[in-house]
Amino acid sequence: MNPGSKIYVAGHRGMVGSAIVRRLLADGFSNLVLQTRQDLDLTNQADVDAFFAREQPDYVFLAAAKVGGIHANSTYPAEFIRDNLAIQTNVIHGAWKHGVKKLLFLGSSCIYPRDCPQPIREEYLLTGPLEPTNQWYAIAKIAGIKLCQAYRQQYGFDAICAMPTNLYGPGDNYHRENSHVVPALIRRIHEAARRGDEEVVIWGTGNPLREFLHVDDLADACLLLMQRYSAEQIVNVGSGEEVSIAQLAHMIADAAGYRGRLAFDARRPDGTPRKLLDTRTLDALAWRARVPLTTGLAESLREFAKQSA
Repeated sequence: MNPGSKIYVAGHRGMVGSAIVRRLLADGFSNLVLQTRQDLDLTNQADVDAFFAREQPDYVFLAAAKVGGIHANSTYPAEFIRDNLAIQTNVIHGAWKHGVKKLLFLGSSCIYPRDCPQPIREEYLLTGPLEPTNQWYAIAKIAGIKLCQAYRQQYGFDAICAMPTNLYGPGDNYHRENSHVVPALIRRIHEAARRGDEEVVIWGTGNPLREFLHVDDLADACLLLMQRYSAEQIVNVGSGEEVSIAQLAHMIADAAGYRGRLAFDARRPDGTPRKLLDTRTLDALAWRARVPLTTGLAESLREFAKQSA
């Protein structure tokens, strides 16, 4: 890419897409094509094809997706698989058909088998059963990866796939029921602190281990991959550090100044027991995450406090 390259960021209003846009602008890439959901329905094949024919972007970051936590995946399984399959198929095919030079597809660490060895290497994909609580989203994302690989093999299309770990940061979704673990805990604990509640109940045992990555670090990695990586193999993107859900909750409570009790409801699902990514492929490109978890959580708390003031 060069500063004059025409770059389409699909999903630019989402957490990942907006972080990629911020990073592109900071690095001098100003020829960006940005379409809201009202401007372009990515689930509509004809509209997507017409968009690519009209705009002719050089590069595409495919960050658009329907996402959510355990509750959302369990409540809307049809939407999670249907909408993500449609978005991916339309954008990848349209990009290839209309001469895009390179496309980066964003997957997720939840695509890996529920009980695969740790840390998780890229080749562990499809070696075991998925986590049932997010299988609909995972299957759609795996199909997106395979579509990129198929278009590379059959048509020589330069499509690459990045697999980020659990993300958080600016633009996160703090919905009361449909958010991921970090924003869900931030909202619950911040509101409890403001009300003076004596207890916050948290789903699960608190024992599962998770790796968290600030979304600005992911954006940095995506630009690096777009500029320096070209292969069929998917690429893990993670921080290399993990904490338990209980540790995470206590970190957020400390940052929020909450002094009540954190109670873990073991009757609720835990999800995958552990999920740490092996990042040797990305390490070979001399990339490292830079935002410490404590710093990122404090920033996210301040963002949510402003939104809810």
